[in-house]
Amino acid sequence: MKFGMNLLLWTATVTEEHFPLLEDVKSWGYDGVELPMFDFDLERNKKVGAKLDELGLGRTAVTVCTAEENPISPDPAIRQAGLARLKNAIDACQAAGATHLCGPIHSALGEFTGQGRTEDEWNWAKEILSQAADYAAQANVTLVAEYLNRFECYFLNCAEDCAKFCREVNHPSLKMMYDSFHANIEEKNIHEAIQACKDQMVHVHISENDRSTPGEGNIRWDETFAALKEVNYDGWMTIEAFGLALPELAAATRIWRRMYPSEEHLAKEGLAFMKGKAGA
Repeated sequence: MKFGMNLLLWTATVTEEHFPLLEDVKSWGYDGVELPMFDFDLERNKKVGAKLDELGLGRTAVTVCTAEENPISPDPAIRQAGLARLKNAIDACQAAGATHLCGPIHSALGEFTGQGRTEDEWNWAKEILSQAADYAAQANVTLVAEYLNRFECYFLNCAEDCAKFCREVNHPSLKMMYDSFHANIEEKNIHEAIQACKDQMVHVHISENDRSTPGEGNIRWDETFAALKEVNYDGWMTIEAFGLALPELAAATRIWRRMYPSEEHLAKEGLAFMKGKAGA
């Protein structure tokens, strides 16, 4: 098991300014970080990657798609823009040395049509993600689709559907992740949800029901960790929590008030909680 910390708790763009933070994350006992991947500047990402190499920290990355770059848009040009965005994010991951590109890469975050997904949208997403996975393969990056709760997207909302989507694309460079926050809203049975996606799950987000310190909220943690152990999950287990200084994501994350004493408290206590529950 590898334990990571998503840097969205502090920033949407990691720069040299955050190198002391990376040193702190290392000193706290993390194996790696999850890089916000919204700015695809290759030189900046190379510098961040070099610092992480120096510290001995592994890294994954997280990104989103926008309304103008949407893999399931009815407009072919917008779908192609979505593919181009994913390719740019993959290039940035390669520059930073990130092994996984996670997130709702299947559709635009926070965009709704007023109805559920259509068969056309399903097929458009398969087409774009298949091409993106081909591109990711040559960069040694694994794409990791994330299902979100119904208030943030409408395309993929549960583990069973996300796993079905990945199986149908059937590409070794496209897998999926499990996120405890979204599952807490959408899944009726945590054990069954994890069983439903065990063959496609390569990444896990540990996130409290209010996006605060893991272990200090209402997620069914005993059930969650028991289910992960049952399927012998042994990949990245990464805390995802959001800070207040993220206007880029506020419309989706809905973080309007501080839910934890400090970022350091969340990171330290969250790591101890994960390790304790995982038996590490």
